Amino acid sequence: MEDTIKKIQLNDLHVALGGKMVPFAGYNMPVRYSSDIEEHKTVREGVGVFDVSHMGEFMVTGPKALELIQKVTSNDASKLINGQAQYACFPNDKGGIVDDLIVYKFEYEKYMLVVNASNIDKDWAWINQHNTMGADLENISDTLSLFAVQGPKAIEAVQSLTPVNLSEVKFYHFTVGEFAGVHDVIISGTGYTGAGGFEIYVKNENAEQVWNAIFEAGKSYDIKPIGLGARDTLRMEMGYCLYGNDINDETSPLEAGLGWITKFTKDFINSENLKKQKEAGVDKKLVGFILQERGIPRAHYPIVNKAGEVIGEVTSGTQSPSMGVGIGLGYVKSEFAAPGTEIAIQIRNKNIAAKIEKLPLYKK
Repeated sequence: MEDTIKKIQLNDLHVALGGKMVPFAGYNMPVRYSSDIEEHKTVREGVGVFDVSHMGEFMVTGPKALELIQKVTSNDASKLINGQAQYACFPNDKGGIVDDLIVYKFEYEKYMLVVNASNIDKDWAWINQHNTMGADLENISDTLSLFAVQGPKAIEAVQSLTPVNLSEVKFYHFTVGEFAGVHDVIISGTGYTGAGGFEIYVKNENAEQVWNAIFEAGKSYDIKPIGLGARDTLRMEMGYCLYGNDINDETSPLEAGLGWITKFTKDFINSENLKKQKEAGVDKKLVGFILQERGIPRAHYPIVNKAGEVIGEVTSGTQSPSMGVGIGLGYVKSEFAAPGTEIAIQIRNKNIAAKIEKLPLYKK
């Protein structure tokens, strides 16, 4: 039970903006300001800003930094160049996932790990437990605010705020520079929407200044604040995993379709067992699906084959605002995982026809 719900730096500003605040991952967070559908479409078609300051950030520095990151993450961080970011996960020792994360390389011996808000304490304990080589670790989660400026108009909306040429910041690359009159801001070509844009990491004391400057600069682009409701529908359209729904301590990265971030060119926690699993093949796979009839799939609804036999379950589902149909992610037995496979989702004892689709579900 959470003793106290934490507040992000701009909590009161979101309340003043009319944000509906809900407890999420131990934080009081804005779930929406107007409607989820309207906010979703703002990001897909224009530009919107999420305050995702609840995310966790750990600095890993010193001569042993890379050694620790290589041990605890599934991806190969030795391939990173300065100013590049990498998606990865922390495998646990049972075949599941402690968390998924992004690794940022600033320079030789200086990295930042960005982790999910709900797992900050768990991840911090995990990485410290495995820091047998003596890397320098610092949990800076409570000192940073994070704004995701997302959408096709993101660059033009905020370019006036920085001397950095935003169109040159490539996907999964970042730079540290001046932004809205503030120095040492991390400007990262990342996001969780598939709509393009940036994530802006700024010290808490500068958060309000930067937030207000973004909205002033983006006024003529009809920039809007966006809540966690639309963040969820946007990531589902792209087939991005959400920890706690689509991946968890029990799901293997290979089952979750994260083989591409699981590199057996190095040793990492549980790599031997995961390698064996890769060679043997997995029994179940995470797939995306689109409903062929009306209905809204929800987490834990059974997935059945054409004969009506249960072959898996939904992990995330919604009505897609961009496509106007029910979509979702779920695990099915591997023999039913191929795109084009006809399945059904059991919604209130009725089998609603669906089809497995290659990700992303939303094709621009």
